[in-house]
Amino acid sequence: MGTREEIGALPPEADLARADSLAREIFSDVANKWSLLIIEFLGLRTMRFNELRREVGGISHKVLTQNLRTLERNGLVERTVHPTVPPSVDYSLTEAGQALRKVVDGMCDWTQAYLGHIDAARNRF
Repeated sequence: MGTREEIGALPPEADLARADSLAREIFSDVANKWSLLIIEFLGLRTMRFNELRREVGGISHKVLTQNLRTLERNGLVERTVHPTVPPSVDYSLTEAGQALRKVVDGMCDWTQAYLGHIDAARNRF
């Protein structure tokens, strides 16, 4: 995020500390468990809706649809409709989505590395 001085130099729409900033809205859109998992799995390969739903596990049709639309609106996921009967739709990450996946990979690595530590802390709590 940066120091207060660095943050103060940002335009208002880029300041995560401001409740009305675009940056905070984007952060909110991508920083949820479903979006992170969708980004992680689409980073592996292009997938169809039901394939992605099986891979993510535990996500409802409605929630997957909502998250895919939000990620598409933010330019992170590309939806490709193929002119078949019935139409088939593929989802893949855009360049920006691939860049974000690197961050998500780091979060996944961190989770796996500290899983035992966090589990022990929860048990003590």
